Amino acid sequence: MDMLRRLVSLLVAVTAVAAHAGAPLSTTPPVGFYRMMVGDYQVTALSDGTVPLPIGTLLTNTTPAKVEKALAAAFLAQPVDTSVNAYLINTGSKLVLIDTGAGNLFGPTLGKLTANMKAAGYQPEQVDEIYITHMHPDHVGGLMAGDTMVFPNAIVRADKHDSDYWLSNSVMATARKDDRPFFEGAMKSLKAYAAAGKFKTFDGNVDLVPGISAIPARGHTLGHSAFVVQSKGQKLVLWGDLVHVAAVQFPDPSVTIQYDTDPRAAAAQRKKAFADAAKQGYWVAAAHLPFPGIGHLRTEGKGYAFVPANYAASR
Repeated sequence: MDMLRRLVSLLVAVTAVAAHAGAPLSTTPPVGFYRMMVGDYQVTALSDGTVPLPIGTLLTNTTPAKVEKALAAAFLAQPVDTSVNAYLINTGSKLVLIDTGAGNLFGPTLGKLTANMKAAGYQPEQVDEIYITHMHPDHVGGLMAGDTMVFPNAIVRADKHDSDYWLSNSVMATARKDDRPFFEGAMKSLKAYAAAGKFKTFDGNVDLVPGISAIPARGHTLGHSAFVVQSKGQKLVLWGDLVHVAAVQFPDPSVTIQYDTDPRAAAAQRKKAFADAAKQGYWVAAAHLPFPGIGHLRTEGKGYAFVPANYAASR
């Protein structure tokens, strides 16, 4: 009888393990938001998704061998899944969104920002202000869903140098054929907001709302901007596209990318930003750092190392 009981118990255990092992793979989308506080301001990182990129062919002022070595040191292989991040800042009186993701302009793996914003407890209609680091499609595409403004109550702001370039039909007419979709994407994304009187430009260093200001970081595009968030002595600088590939450009900030309008200026801006962040120790975030893309910088050898924010579930 004891032997029979043991056999039955073993059979039950084996069946339970087999049933567990046979569970189907989950298709539930991963969590796409992350919250932290900067002083009194709540900052929510929002994922628009990731896109695989052939980093070795996109990066410039380097060699494929150097890129492969840097990627291998970070346990990465090409194509590299590259995050597209945006950042929502709740100041208590204003809800400000920095960049909007790609919408439907950059392929099926992106366009998740609105869903992740709702999952984080916010509605697009609540957004008061939207600040665009630059007008590439993976930063402005989320402004529209077809012919509908996703953020109907928001004022959209961008540097005048970027709008004068990317929203100009005459400039587009003289641009390279490969660049024309960038112009078309910007025009499609901003047209309805401009028609509604909801698109405003600024120029250089500007205080936008209390606690948030724009600073020029030109080079990646003619009007590329960073945004500074400050509250209660704490500071976060949102870099936009000052960095694209953490594994390569933190160790060597001189590495540029084909998307840079002025690679030399872009590299100079990156070196300046990295040095200041490492020296001052404030928070930084960027659109293409691995999600949530928030952390600190420290010097390491002749370059820098990125230290991601420590996860906390209580925010």
